[in-house]
Amino acid sequence: MASDKNRGRGINILTDYERKVLRIVYNFNSGRRRLPTVHELTVKTGKARSDVIAALDALITFEYIHWDRSDTSKIIILEDWERESEKPVLDEQEVQLIEEAILNRTRNADLSR
Repeated sequence: MASDKNRGRGINILTDYERKVLRIVYNFNSGRRRLPTVHELTVKTGKARSDVIAALDALITFEYIHWDRSDTSKIIILEDWERESEKPVLDEQEVQLIEEAILNRTRNADLSR
């Protein structure tokens, strides 16, 4: 995964799971006018409490949220979307694989007509 490769290089890119937790926290806040509990995050993500806490800790480290780690209702969202400069960058091989998959999908759709 591009996120994991770049993180090893010291680039602060969110993993897919951390990005998912950020989106859930933001959407809960904007849609329900409250922040989700840790239990609600475990239900929404299908992950264990420890995974949710680790994702929240990463969001704190990368300064997407501020939280004193007491109650999730005290989370302050600093940035609600992944920073443009920190989005994963695909290498040439990954781009080629994606292009081939799109081409194959197009060919299969044409054959089924």
